[in-house]
Amino acid sequence: MGATIKYQGVSHLALVCDDMARTVEFYENVMDMPLVKSMEMPGVGQHFFFDIGNGDALAFFCYDDALVRPAAPGIAAPGTNTDVSANGSMHHIAFRIEPDEVEACCERFAKLGVDYQFKAHNKSSDGQDLSDVDDEDTFCASIYLWDPDGIRLELCAWLPSWYELGNDVAPMSRKVPVA
Repeated sequence: MGATIKYQGVSHLALVCDDMARTVEFYENVMDMPLVKSMEMPGVGQHFFFDIGNGDALAFFCYDDALVRPAAPGIAAPGTNTDVSANGSMHHIAFRIEPDEVEACCERFAKLGVDYQFKAHNKSSDGQDLSDVDDEDTFCASIYLWDPDGIRLELCAWLPSWYELGNDVAPMSRKVPVA
């Protein structure tokens, strides 16, 4: 089989936006991610990169008008907190933060008037209050929000019980593919 692949993390995740100026405003000012690279692509559009830590980047393409395709919220991506998304699509992107930053992030979004939802993911149920983070079965504290193009974002803080979870659930297999 040959040499093993030595992954170093995510180089960048490339998404598509409708308005690069609006995207820059949101990611720099709301999400606090510095813009680190910007490229013109003549006849195609623009390609911009935001620093998400550890040398990794979140990138966006913004295509010229002639190349734009309409979005499909609720199909290609979740339209609400309870929606699923289509096979082969992206559900959301999660950015890791430290557990002691969760409350400050919630306060930041509230101060900026950003609609967000907090969830304490528990082995048996999900809590909706910051106090639920102290439950020993809570493995993740998450803050969910949407960017201006409807991309679902998560700020995710792994808690101690995350490291105790195993991987003993058998993967699902469909005998008949979904059409």
